[in-house]
Amino acid sequence: MRLSFLILATTLAGACVPKAKYDQALGDQERLYDRIDGMTEAMNDVSREIERVNSELKIAESALEDSNRRLATKIAEAGQLQRDIEQMKEALRDLERRKAQADASLEAYRQLLIRFQSLIDAGTLRVRVVDGRMVVELATDILFSAGSANLSSTGKEAIKQVSQVLASIEERQYQVAGHTDNMPIATAQFPTNWHLGAARAISVTKVLIDSGLPAERVSAASFGDTKPVDTNRTPEGKEANRRIEITIVPDLSTLPGYEELQTIADGKDPAEESEETGEGTDRGEGEE
Repeated sequence: MRLSFLILATTLAGACVPKAKYDQALGDQERLYDRIDGMTEAMNDVSREIERVNSELKIAESALEDSNRRLATKIAEAGQLQRDIEQMKEALRDLERRKAQADASLEAYRQLLIRFQSLIDAGTLRVRVVDGRMVVELATDILFSAGSANLSSTGKEAIKQVSQVLASIEERQYQVAGHTDNMPIATAQFPTNWHLGAARAISVTKVLIDSGLPAERVSAASFGDTKPVDTNRTPEGKEANRRIEITIVPDLSTLPGYEELQTIADGKDPAEESEETGEGTDRGEGEE
């Protein structure tokens, strides 16, 4: 640009341009170059500013992406937390339902004790909790003669009273089990204590049913002399071991984890789900 100016000046001088005009043109040219230089510097400043802004923009975009990733993580964590909370709420509701069922069962057992109180006071029976199950225990010496499975009149009356109480508890299952002492018995009717215990349990079961307890809610079993509650070395211990136990079978559906248990059970061979009855022995009960 400066070279063009010199050419212009030379041309004007050669053309005999008046000096005043020449000086004016020269000044205008200088001012023009100054403006061009100023604009060039301004453009350079703008370019540098653009570069700075672009750099900051890239940093901001990177920070935004990082923030978005963290936000997505937080959203996912919040979603999982919400699902966990819902699961905990459902578990709590399930526990509350089971607690209500357990409270109802406990109240039923409490009422059972109250209704049995007269028989308990009379020494006809006692109520115990064995392995988490409520058991109504009657001494066989009150119910049967020695070596017999025929209920006495007093025994029948006691069983009738027991039946009325048990029948009042809805949807409960009962197991009547015969227990003996360890004195051998070997008769044509009762070859072993298992036979005697079973016959006595069946006799009690029949009276319970005849007295109003639905047959589908009661079963009979025998443990012979395999589950003593006292020593068999004394007459008192033997007497305690000769007994009828009526067990209130617990409702598994009220237990925690019942659904999972049901699922597992459904996948098994039904033959695997057999009730434990024990093995017989050759020993028998000889009652005094």
